[in-house]
Amino acid sequence: MKLHPLKTILCSLLLMQWLQSSLAFAQSVAFSCTRVERDFTETYELQVKAASGNLPNQKGKVFLDGRDLDRVGADGNQTIKNVLITKERISYLSDTRFEAEVFDGVSYPSGSVTSMVIIDRASGKLRKMDTVSGGILASSLGEGTKSYEEQCVPLKDGKPSID
Repeated sequence: MKLHPLKTILCSLLLMQWLQSSLAFAQSVAFSCTRVERDFTETYELQVKAASGNLPNQKGKVFLDGRDLDRVGADGNQTIKNVLITKERISYLSDTRFEAEVFDGVSYPSGSVTSMVIIDRASGKLRKMDTVSGGILASSLGEGTKSYEEQCVPLKDGKPSID
């Protein structure tokens, strides 16, 4: 079987485009993000890594100032459920569960926070939606879904990129 030269060229171009897009999506991205709330400003580094490989137990990772957000402790646990990196957006879903606690003599039940974070790569705008249920956070922040916006700047080699 002999392929027509035009079909060969088109197949080659499609293959190159697929390889390029695969490389663009299978990566690690880092940002310097700034959160402003009333008179409080916080700057932190956020690194998001797509899953490496195709095994079912491999998943993406998220780091905040170098700390892995997938963690288990005596007071609860936090799990990164999903990470997606595309040309346009970076997003991840986290689920945090914490045990009942007593603070300043007040008892609080166990609680949870589910967070969805989406970063628009073109504008650097980070949108975060937190759903709080129970626990000390529901008592202080209120139960339900809240959304926040922050501004992020891509980092290259640990420094803000100018391009």
